[in-house]
Amino acid sequence: MNHDHEIWMRRALSLAAQGQGRVEPNPMVGCVLVLDGEMIGQGFHRQFGQAHAEVEAINDAKERGHDPRGATAYVTLEPCSHYGKTPPCCLALIEAQVRQVVLATVDPSPHVAGQGIKQLQAAGIEVQVGVLEAEAQVLLGPFLKRLRTGLPWVIAKWAMSLDGKIATRTGHSQWISGPPARAFVHQLRGRMDGIMVGIGTALADDPALTARVENGKTPARVATRIVVDRHLRLPLDSQLVRTACEVPVLIACESGVNPSHRQQLAAAGVEVWSAPTAANSVFDYSDFVRTLLIELSSCGMTNILVEGGASLLGNLFDQNLVDEQYVFVAPIILGGTNAISPVGGLGLETVPQTGSANTKPHRVSHQVLGNDVLIHVH
Repeated sequence: MNHDHEIWMRRALSLAAQGQGRVEPNPMVGCVLVLDGEMIGQGFHRQFGQAHAEVEAINDAKERGHDPRGATAYVTLEPCSHYGKTPPCCLALIEAQVRQVVLATVDPSPHVAGQGIKQLQAAGIEVQVGVLEAEAQVLLGPFLKRLRTGLPWVIAKWAMSLDGKIATRTGHSQWISGPPARAFVHQLRGRMDGIMVGIGTALADDPALTARVENGKTPARVATRIVVDRHLRLPLDSQLVRTACEVPVLIACESGVNPSHRQQLAAAGVEVWSAPTAANSVFDYSDFVRTLLIELSSCGMTNILVEGGASLLGNLFDQNLVDEQYVFVAPIILGGTNAISPVGGLGLETVPQTGSANTKPHRVSHQVLGNDVLIHVH
């Protein structure tokens, strides 16, 4: 593979990542224009509904005083070929008279799926596909999962002690992690479509589940707070309900439960969702959780952060629905046979061996945040 192609595509991927949290449900895309070995323009998709990466790069080149004719465009995803909120990106490249387009990966969306490549080739533009494709697929993971499965990208997050506890035997948990770790969580929340907890966590912690503004920086998006509350028990005086008119709150419950409380929640600005169930059917928690995720995806949500509790996280892991994990480990020992662990559910019967059919490859990284260690698995 051409080494220069990898260099410029890596730059395009780095640009694309800057759109994280702002472009969803669209994919993150970056573009670099190169002429005679020099970068003449670059851009990325900055905000949903705004100009795409290719147009940004072409405009950037012109503002720098460069003519993009004859240039090579490095694009992390196949240019779109249809009219949506913006005109087709492949048309912009054709009109700019670029000589070559180097792509990381094809867009599997039904309205693209190779059509952008065909239009470029029909215009006499050389197209090469597959440069740093694996890296692009990682970056595009949330977009691709939602497109292929109808499910959002699920991110699990918890803070625990060295002995794997998220609370003491009395249920006390504030605060296991320190200020730097909590600041990181607020940044994470600030790029989510939804932040989900189970009713046990909502009752025990009375969380706000919002992203605080740090150093004058506003969050990329405002996440909907979601409570999995089968019997509709969330109190009217909880932080979530009291702030429902300011930041959206969605409660997922079993059909037909507690109708008077449901009316009071609705009057407070809370949206209450019930999974459709057949008459006389037995409630299935796993089906309920999966159906909720499908509903959230159909509403345009791409990234869901799940912050507990153990039953909800355990069920998601049991169903193999967790795509990414942020685990904060604090240098303390809580002990206690009855102290709470982060993940419940059925769990595995045997310990999977690394590299076996029971394990899938993961990328693991870590960083120190104050006195805590963040382990990122994705």
